[in-house]
Amino acid sequence: MGIVTRDAFITYWVDGNMLTMDVATQIFEFLKRPGHKHLTQVDFRPILRELLATHPGLKFLQNTPEFQDRYAETVIYRIFYHMNRSGNGRLTLRELKRGELISAMQQADEEDDINKVLRYFSYEHFYVIYCKFWELDTDHDFFIDRENLIRYGNHALTYRIVDRIFSQAPRKFAGDVEGKMGYEDFVYFMLSEEDKSSEPSLEYWFKCIDLDGNGVLTPNEMQFFYEEQLHRMECLALEPVLFEDILCQIIDMIAPEREDCITLQDLKGSKLSGNVFNILFNLNKFVAFETRDPFLIRQEREDPTLTEWDRFAHREYIRLSMEEDVEDASNGSADVWDESLEAPF
Repeated sequence: MGIVTRDAFITYWVDGNMLTMDVATQIFEFLKRPGHKHLTQVDFRPILRELLATHPGLKFLQNTPEFQDRYAETVIYRIFYHMNRSGNGRLTLRELKRGELISAMQQADEEDDINKVLRYFSYEHFYVIYCKFWELDTDHDFFIDRENLIRYGNHALTYRIVDRIFSQAPRKFAGDVEGKMGYEDFVYFMLSEEDKSSEPSLEYWFKCIDLDGNGVLTPNEMQFFYEEQLHRMECLALEPVLFEDILCQIIDMIAPEREDCITLQDLKGSKLSGNVFNILFNLNKFVAFETRDPFLIRQEREDPTLTEWDRFAHREYIRLSMEEDVEDASNGSADVWDESLEAPF
């Protein structure tokens, strides 16, 4: 790695008119490669390398380079998931200014506890995502298939929605292995699944349900997905709710401009949109919504500033930590993973 002298840096800073720019433009110019008008994932790697090398909250990772790599990848995927709204892998200055990345970077710079930086950089959030992927990737080839994903969330999802994900309707897979989802694709899926109130998530699931891709969700499209939910309810001896009743409930929740279809704009205008998707393809969350789980309601009231993702990641991290403690005790040591598989601790 080369060394930049003080004089060379001052020349770059002055000649590049950096002093006249706002912070966002400075960062954009500093990170992007010469001749480019956008940032790609690769452009963020030097920042993450520096963060991992110097941040006191990440020192414990210094002897595990494979986890440093996974952490860095996850942070970058999260940044692009939330900020690169066009989904083309090219982050523009406008997108950078609209997002929360710069304030998150400033917080990471000032805060010794990296887990308090909930936007993008939290190690606990990375750990939750990576452990979930590791758990589903049974052969540890760093890809998961339909049968792996169907096990997500204790078999919460329907086969029809999983098929839509693997048809790459919501997002073209980053990898090119037929019938397989890579880690980046899984991060996008999991963030969408666990926080259906965010705009990227609403767009992700809207594309899944919009079978003909015409930009509206019709009763027929919604019924196609709900049919499997209805069948699962019957199999589990739960009281089935007919689609006609469900449709009325959805219309009441969303209050769309037209009653014969729902647009993405309709969904973005309602705080209950995430529940619509849970009704259509996530049985566990649908049942929790119907029974108005008092634990979840209390959690939301305790800290309304937290996102659904923040609350989920916090709960899940505690669960994983408790499981790890039990495993450590039963094994008589902390070495419970096959190190050759690069497992999460």
